[in-house]
Amino acid sequence: MPLLDIRNLTIELDTPHGRVKALERVSLTLNPGEVHGLMGESGSGRSLLAKAILGIGGHNWKITADRMMWNGENLMDMSTKRRRSLMGSEIAMIFQDPISSLDPAKSVGSQIIEAMPDNPEVSWWRRGQDKKLNAKKWLHKVGIKNPKKVMSSFAWELSDGICQKVMIAIAVANQPKLLIADEPTNSMELRTQAQIYRLLSKLNQLHNVSILLISHELDTLSRWSDRLSVMYCGQIMESGITSEVIETPYHPYTRALLDNIPDHTNPQYHKMMVETLPGSAPALQHLPIGCRLGPRCPEAQKRCVAQPQLCRKKTREFACHFPYHDEPCYDDTAAKS
Repeated sequence: MPLLDIRNLTIELDTPHGRVKALERVSLTLNPGEVHGLMGESGSGRSLLAKAILGIGGHNWKITADRMMWNGENLMDMSTKRRRSLMGSEIAMIFQDPISSLDPAKSVGSQIIEAMPDNPEVSWWRRGQDKKLNAKKWLHKVGIKNPKKVMSSFAWELSDGICQKVMIAIAVANQPKLLIADEPTNSMELRTQAQIYRLLSKLNQLHNVSILLISHELDTLSRWSDRLSVMYCGQIMESGITSEVIETPYHPYTRALLDNIPDHTNPQYHKMMVETLPGSAPALQHLPIGCRLGPRCPEAQKRCVAQPQLCRKKTREFACHFPYHDEPCYDDTAAKS
């Protein structure tokens, strides 16, 4: 049974320009112990999807879905109390903006200790000291050299990079079933980035923690994720096993992202022009009719004015009228009936 199973999730936002669909018919399946990469450029709706899973949507959100299951429970019908109890215990998230996610009135150490559950194997009079030692241990694991000093500091006294590491320590200290990592190595140096990814990989391998890894770096996701989903303008363009998606992309957008990766084997790569799609991603209030990639797609034809249905081919899913390799597909809705 999948740990997380989402089918046709749509999020509509009330804006001064009217109601817009920030996410439209997004489907995502995440199995226990899986690292699922979610690829997309800024504004594609990756963070909205993560917040919808956690249940921390805004007041102007309208969420609809055919199915939104967590470990056999329906998140759409779950009570607010039960939904909140999942946050931090079974589902944790590393937010993209650490400064605004930490309480400026509390010390970093108290916030980490507050997020930790009680260990029933430790006597009650020793639990406070045990949590303090564990907090220092996790701060050290995420690459903080002086955990004792950071424990007594406040968020506004620390740099963005240190606060990001603190957020990661708070999220992983609970060893949740699902960890949503939204740009977890944002504003970090390269060596620390590799350390954080190794830590997440160890959590996944040793403790069977499922990870939804959100990033705009396709090269990074290809190395660390088991499955990969590519988003554009609030829709899933393509999804499948990472190695298969990288080796044989079906969607033109996935192909464009792969072409955008520099070829480091070429000694002249730093002088070569990087291939890019023409134009830019449209604003939510000016979304194109039909396929959202249509105005920028090199393979666009008249049929693209109709929105493509989600097509399936064995372990792959893609939404395109004219996929590469001439792969046949069928309507996902028809398959359900």
